[in-house]
Amino acid sequence: MSDSPVIRWTEANEEKFARWRSEKNSPVPKRILVIDDRMTADAAYRLACEGTALLWRGDFQNARQLLQALARRIDKKRLEQTSKLTAASPAEAFHLHRQAQSQRARTLGQLLIPFDTDHRIPLRRAPDVRSACLEAYGPSTEAYIAALRELQGLIGAYEWRKKGIEIPALEGRIHPHYGVFAPIRSEYVQLVAETPLPKLITTQSIAFDIGTGTGILAAVLARRGIQRIVATDLDARALHCARENLTRLNLAHQVDVVQADLFPEGQAALIVCNPPWLPARPSSPLEHAIFDPESRMLRGFLHGLRDHLLPGGEGWLILSDFAEHLELRSREELLTAIDATGLKVLSKSDIKPHHPRVSDTSDPLHAARAAELTSLWRLTVK
Repeated sequence: MSDSPVIRWTEANEEKFARWRSEKNSPVPKRILVIDDRMTADAAYRLACEGTALLWRGDFQNARQLLQALARRIDKKRLEQTSKLTAASPAEAFHLHRQAQSQRARTLGQLLIPFDTDHRIPLRRAPDVRSACLEAYGPSTEAYIAALRELQGLIGAYEWRKKGIEIPALEGRIHPHYGVFAPIRSEYVQLVAETPLPKLITTQSIAFDIGTGTGILAAVLARRGIQRIVATDLDARALHCARENLTRLNLAHQVDVVQADLFPEGQAALIVCNPPWLPARPSSPLEHAIFDPESRMLRGFLHGLRDHLLPGGEGWLILSDFAEHLELRSREELLTAIDATGLKVLSKSDIKPHHPRVSDTSDPLHAARAAELTSLWRLTVK
C-alpha cells in the first residue's frame, strides 16, 4: 500500500487524505465531494458525469441503491443513442460500443467508499468484506479509498473463487482468482479435450501451455495423459491461481508453472495457446485476457512457435473469429501471418459459442456474436 497514490479531500473544513486503490489503474480523482443518504440520484448522476468523485458517508446499502440508480440513468441514455450503432459499420459500432462502455465505467467509478486499515468498511450496514479484500489485495496497514463498483467486482470474484466453475472435460472445477480471467466460455476447452494429439506425444510426451491463466488447458492436457507440461504466464496472480488449481486437481506433479513472456526454454511436441481474440487496447488489467493491442500476443506466438516445436510437433492456436466479423482483423491477415512465420495449417476445428450474449438481440454487437465461431488451428512447421 505504501506505493499507492494518495487521495486528498476536504471534509468538515479539514484536509483529509488516504491511500487510493484502483485495480483498473484509474487516476486519483481531482474533485471530491463528500455525500450521504441525502444526495438524490439525479444530482449524483449530474456530478458524476461532470467528473466529480462522490465519497460516501451514509448507509452502505443506500450506496448500492444509488449505484444502481446511476446505472439505470446511463443505460437509458445509451438506449437513446442506439441509432448511431445501427447505422455504423461493424468496426465503427465496436469502437462506439467500447467508448460507451468506458464512459459508463468512468461514471459509475465516481462513487467511492472508505476502508479502514484492516479492510473494514466504516459505514452503517456494511458487509464484512475483509476476507475478499485480503485475498485480492493482501494485508493492509493503511486506510484507503476505492470505488464501490470495483468492490462489487472483487466480491463477485471472491464468490467465483469459492464456488469454482464446473469443467466437464476435467470432471472437476476451476477456481479463478481475482484479476484472472474466468473460463466461463468453455467451448474452447472442449476443442482441446477432443482434438487428436500429435503422434509425437507417444515418444516425446511434453507440451507447453502459453498464457495459462487459471491453468485450465494445462489441466486438460494432463488429464489426457501428457506426462510433462510447462505452463507459462507473466501475471503473478495467474501463476498462483494456476498452481492452486493444478494442486487441487492432483495434477501438479505433471505441470510446471513458470513465469515467462510466452515461451519457456526448450521444445515440445505440442504447444497450445489461447490468446486474446480482439486486437484492441484493454481498459483494465482483467481485459488483457480479451483485448490484444495490434494482436501482439497472437503474432508473438506465431513468430516463436517454429523454434519451440520438436520436429513433427504441432502448435494448437485457439482463436475466436469475432474480430473478423467486427472487421478488426481479416482471415487473410491471419493466414498471411501463419505463412510468414514458416508454418502451415494441418486442419481447423470449429465450435459455436453458447454463452448468453449470443442470443441477446439488444446487444449492439449481436450480428457479430451470432456469427462467431471458436476454432482450433493445428499448425506445424512447413
